[in-house]
Amino acid sequence: MSNIKLNGIVIAENNMGDYDKMLTILTPNYGKISCVAKGARRPQSALLAGTQLFCFGEYLMYKGTNTYHINSCETIEIFYNLRTDLDKLKYAIHINKIIQDVTDENENCYRILQLFLNTLYTISETEKDKNFVLNVFKLRLLCILGFTPRIVYCTNCKAQENLKKFSIKDNGFKCEACGKQDKSSIDISESARNAIKFVVSAPPKKLFSFCLKDEGLREFELICKIYFNEKLEKEYKLEELFN
Repeated sequence: MSNIKLNGIVIAENNMGDYDKMLTILTPNYGKISCVAKGARRPQSALLAGTQLFCFGEYLMYKGTNTYHINSCETIEIFYNLRTDLDKLKYAIHINKIIQDVTDENENCYRILQLFLNTLYTISETEKDKNFVLNVFKLRLLCILGFTPRIVYCTNCKAQENLKKFSIKDNGFKCEACGKQDKSSIDISESARNAIKFVVSAPPKKLFSFCLKDEGLREFELICKIYFNEKLEKEYKLEELFN
């Protein structure tokens, strides 16, 4: 069987037998793939570092009947700070659960993988507010999944002025008059409105390069949370580790 070389990040790991692991790796072109890593739990294994949760690496593998088998791997990023800070780890695990839910096998996941890596890097390597990072991630992920909010004009009357509401039902901004007729609409300040516009359109590497404070931050986080749960039809709660 011919070997293939893939970049990917480990999003699930399970022990198998005495020394082996079964991994789920998110790749840009093949989506989620299941991989057997023989001997990965042996103390001197060359696969030890590259088969841990949240390890992003380059994997040399071959495809068996039902799964892939890893021959070797080179780590690219292990997000070390996620392993030493329980609060950062909590957010990373929460985001990882979402990633598992929205990805599948045999699909192009390049943009989702890019967002996931950028988000993990921001949590691991910076001290940005983690709730803020989480909600930026959620809104951008919705854009990738096809739920991009309409941000140029009122979703009802098409007016471009006085956009002071965000409609959960109609996926975007509404003017004040139309918003009053929409029970799903939420008041939105200029700072929160600009934040949503930025998240929708920013280059991937600049996504987390802005800040929000006070009322604008509260509005932004509320809209992202409700909009995300509504469109994915599931309530995601950030739970404590080791309950």
